[in-house]
Amino acid sequence: HIALPKFIHDLDVHILVEWDGYARSGDRAQGLFALRPAPVQILHQEFLGTMGGHFDYIITDKITSPEDTQNLYSEKMIYMPNHFFSKAHAIMRDVKDPSYDFKPKKTEYVYGTGSPQENRCLSSLDIGPKEASFVFCNFNKFLKNNPETVISYIQILRNVPDSILCLLENPTEGIPNLRKFVNDFASDGSILNERIHFLPWAANPFDHQMRSQDFCNIVLDSYPYNGHTTAQDALYGGVPIVTRSDGLDMSSRVSTSANVVLCLEELNAYDGPSQYVEIATKLGTNKDYFQAIRNKLIGTCLQREPMHPYWDVARYVFNFSEGIVKAFETFIYGNEVSHIEI
Repeated sequence: HIALPKFIHDLDVHILVEWDGYARSGDRAQGLFALRPAPVQILHQEFLGTMGGHFDYIITDKITSPEDTQNLYSEKMIYMPNHFFSKAHAIMRDVKDPSYDFKPKKTEYVYGTGSPQENRCLSSLDIGPKEASFVFCNFNKFLKNNPETVISYIQILRNVPDSILCLLENPTEGIPNLRKFVNDFASDGSILNERIHFLPWAANPFDHQMRSQDFCNIVLDSYPYNGHTTAQDALYGGVPIVTRSDGLDMSSRVSTSANVVLCLEELNAYDGPSQYVEIATKLGTNKDYFQAIRNKLIGTCLQREPMHPYWDVARYVFNFSEGIVKAFETFIYGNEVSHIEI
């Protein structure tokens, strides 16, 4: 581990930004930042939480990391406006803009065609309701959910007749365990399991992003660890997210902050799991309400001149640069490291 920090130090790097942290199952070595190869070290995005040392700042916002939680971090905050999470969907050529209408379904599924009800998570017509009334989705790893979240899914399926839940095979080995949990918890578990379906992983991230609009009416966000990149993919696919907003840790509040900036705060369940179920049920049973929410979200994605603050990459880069400059000025002038608000 000595060669890399020496290499960085010898390059006279002033600011070193870490994306991985303790993410990726701890595969990446953590000794680099402990050796302080750069005078200013900043944590950003991939691992959402404190590293417990070796970093001066963490990039966040005041909704994702409320000010009264500052004592829980070893880092000082660089507070970004309009959500801290970087995203470039609105300017990437390979990312398709969402549309208010769905293209006609093909006999066999083709990316960008069919409604979620028509595509029904690519499940067999012999399994579950003959016609899906509504499709709830979650494309995160199973490990991001606790048992309470899965119980919420069960309650939502019960509340919305003929609805289905579309999940990602992530991992495939976990599917039997999830189905067993549903069977063990619910007296109607075998019936509910016929309404829970799984999509295979899409290796191409642009294909995966496009599938959000094709397969999802609403995302039921993970708790206690939200969807992060997958959440941005869904939102830019015009798929609203219902999220729990009663947690305090950073990883549980990413979608809460997103919904506030997108003026969809009514999808934030500040009162916990019961409100989470209530919001999802309303969306699944009130067609006009759901359509109004969906149209509002798609409007933010398509907004140009000016671009909506949530999707405005140039604005994000400007604000991020401001934070980096202020952090470096603090070092240059020998001032004590403190919170920065952009």
